[in-house]
Amino acid sequence: MKLIYNVNDKPKFGHLLIFALQQLLAIMTATLVVPVVINQEVGSQMSSAAALVGAGMGTLIYVLCTKKKSPVFLGSSFAFIGSMIAAFAGGVSMALGYLGLIIGAVFAALVYVVIAIIVKFSGVQWINKMMPVTVIGPTVAIIGLSLAGNAIGDMTKGSIAGVEASPLITVLCGIITLVVTVISSSYGKKLGKLIPFIFGILGGYLASAIFTVIGYTANIDALKILNVEPFTQLVADGVTLSTFFAVPDFTFMTAINGFGEINAAYISTIAVAYIPVAFVVFAERIADHKNISSIIEKDLLEDPGLHRTLLGDGIGSFVGAIFGGCPNTTYGESVGCVAITRNASVSTIITAAIMAIIIAFVSPFIAFVNSIPSCVMGGVCMALYGFIAVSGLKMIQQVDLNQNKNLFVVSTILIAGIGGLTLTFGKVTVTSIACALILGIIMNLILSKAKEA
Repeated sequence: MKLIYNVNDKPKFGHLLIFALQQLLAIMTATLVVPVVINQEVGSQMSSAAALVGAGMGTLIYVLCTKKKSPVFLGSSFAFIGSMIAAFAGGVSMALGYLGLIIGAVFAALVYVVIAIIVKFSGVQWINKMMPVTVIGPTVAIIGLSLAGNAIGDMTKGSIAGVEASPLITVLCGIITLVVTVISSSYGKKLGKLIPFIFGILGGYLASAIFTVIGYTANIDALKILNVEPFTQLVADGVTLSTFFAVPDFTFMTAINGFGEINAAYISTIAVAYIPVAFVVFAERIADHKNISSIIEKDLLEDPGLHRTLLGDGIGSFVGAIFGGCPNTTYGESVGCVAITRNASVSTIITAAIMAIIIAFVSPFIAFVNSIPSCVMGGVCMALYGFIAVSGLKMIQQVDLNQNKNLFVVSTILIAGIGGLTLTFGKVTVTSIACALILGIIMNLILSKAKEA
């Protein structure tokens, strides 16, 4: 893939801001959703804006640790949702639950740091031997395919609570978003090719706004898609400096009050909830970095080195949890954005991280993001997740599938991943991606000495 902007390239300042905004929009919805899910499960009041600050801070740490060589944004990790719920469930107060989020991130970070130290001294050859293209290719494809249900599910939803919009209308808005994105990327001039997701989101947003206006005018609930409540709430609060700029409720601000309630039993509960998940996510992150490496045509496991990417992930997760409560992870949406726009500039990632931190304090922008209908983001994600899947399939092209030993490894991973194989041990759930990867590694080790036909 010929990149328009390579890793070290710096776009013009005006273009840089637009490219960064696109990266931000690509990762923002998923990042903001994690605190919402936790709040619904345990009745907490985690701040989505604080999670955005944590993602921005974590990304800057990651970029620093990887010596500005890996163009990817870190966002709130869905893999740790069960662990975060356990942190609240095991605490005697909400404050202790918030403190548990930070302690859990410490345990997760330690896992990455320990593995990074091992890799630093042992090298990455054992990783490459254990996870060759035969294993990584289909795993990357599964990362995209496993998210397909999320994209399609979002396309059937509006964003107004308690109102069931017509699936025909929401899917239409999602398709409009997808078509505008594709046309911009394929037929646009240089800038259009670089920011297709911004055009796509704006196109889908406009379509949903038109249907919503008609819905309210004619009193037809099926056409009401766009949620204007975030804006009306701002107006109700009065447009003042204090409401325009608001400091998010950072996790550490509440967690401080939990120190007096902490005990060894609770720490053990947190360790059991976080450490196993960290090992599972470690395997997924190798696949992510292999995917990024294939896009920029530079092996990130060699330079800056797997140990640096792990260190960046670990410390970035810890910093993210301090501010937003959520451990971070490299985002597939970010990787897909880099691949489709062919903009691998780390300057764009840095600017997006800084922008995320600043925007989290700007209430109207957070209101705008919260008002974007699910169907619009579903249309965008069809392109993003699809591109991730295709990236993995392109890797498989390097594999000789006429050899049974390769065929069995690839087929095992694809079927386990697409079939949704998961395993649960107590409060720890091994995701379908992790299960597929682990099975693929085992199959590859068993067949590695088999003779070629």
